[in-house]
Amino acid sequence: MKRLLPLLLLCLLPAFGAEDGFISLWDGKTFNGWKKTNDNPDTFKIEDGKIVANGPRCHLFYVGDVHGGKFKDFELKVDVMTKPNSNGGVYFHTAYQEEGWPAKGFEVQVNNSHKDWRRSGGLYAVDDVKTVPTKDGEWFTEHIIVKGKHVTIFLNDQKVVDWTQPTDWTPPQGMDGRVIGTGTFALQGHDPGSTVYYRNIRVKPLD
Repeated sequence: MKRLLPLLLLCLLPAFGAEDGFISLWDGKTFNGWKKTNDNPDTFKIEDGKIVANGPRCHLFYVGDVHGGKFKDFELKVDVMTKPNSNGGVYFHTAYQEEGWPAKGFEVQVNNSHKDWRRSGGLYAVDDVKTVPTKDGEWFTEHIIVKGKHVTIFLNDQKVVDWTQPTDWTPPQGMDGRVIGTGTFALQGHDPGSTVYYRNIRVKPLD
């Protein structure tokens, strides 16, 4: 039996390992590979293996080396938890900027009860979601898939967005950068009244 035990443990390892093809973008301990905007950098902190966003507007951009730091077609999974009346977001196809709301790319909303009616999983101002299966105080996974011009978004394996950018696409007013292309990812710290937790950020490049 003693000889069989190591073999049995080895067989069990894949069940607890990384998801097939996914690469971690965050080490769970530091901001290595990530860069805060200059407007309110203290908004983002690390506590007990979680990125905590609480404070005035700030964004945290991925600037690491995975896939050259640029992603076109991909699957992204981020585990998220919100406190009541909190707002946040996950950006894709974006680019680092020193301050302000990201001008390039799309925002996937994080919001289960904030006064903004656009709820978690929605493609902000493009394909919004009004009701969600997720709740404050509970971890959920935002799963974003981009293939060509097609964007699919799941919350805990429930599809909430299935959107394809039209050939004659006109971005929302004041959001000229909301165009499918290529870029990096970013996390949002929205306002002092919001507290959002992020962890287990992983990507599977598809190109």
